[in-house]
Amino acid sequence: MAKGKVITVAQQKGGSGKTTLVVNLGVMLARAGHTVAFLDTDPQGSLGRWFMTRNDLGRTENMEFSTASAWGVGYEVGKLRDMAEFVIIDTPPKADSDLRPALRVADLVLVPVASSHVDLWATDGVLDLTRREGRDVLVVLNRTRAGTRLGAEVLEAAQALSAQLSTSQIANRVAYAETLGQGLGGIEGVRSPAMRAELDAFLSEITTLLADT
Repeated sequence: MAKGKVITVAQQKGGSGKTTLVVNLGVMLARAGHTVAFLDTDPQGSLGRWFMTRNDLGRTENMEFSTASAWGVGYEVGKLRDMAEFVIIDTPPKADSDLRPALRVADLVLVPVASSHVDLWATDGVLDLTRREGRDVLVVLNRTRAGTRLGAEVLEAAQALSAQLSTSQIANRVAYAETLGQGLGGIEGVRSPAMRAELDAFLSEITTLLADT
């Protein structure tokens, strides 16, 4: 069996939607028939609480979950890659040496950027660390606000970053927060063609990128 692909989601600024991105990508992969392992390295433990809530619903088929300290990531990922096709790591909001182990094991690093200039400024530290580790990185516009001047300004500024920018975007939807608290992915809790379309596009983009690694 081939080793699983590792996706690390990292951003220095809190509130960028890292856990929401981890959860929804994992759910989409599992619904597509893939096995997924979640690894929570954030002491806040939001991903773990989501997974336990989901487990209580009996909806963890094709899913595994584990936790690790920053420096235990390499060991834990080594085990999880033998168990799942995809390992997705949620990290704490920081960009320092503690983040490096999670970057080092990644086949792809996702950096979510919410629709604010402050979020964009916060990407510099993470992108610098990722470059030092020689890892592929994708900046993902998260919590976007289509049709607003701020949204257009952030998109333009993101396009100038020294990193690949995702073609898919995740919109600012209350449903993402609501379903997270219910142990679900957005696609499981809301009948929204627009949400399904953006999550399908995101899944397709990520799996295509990883197929090339």
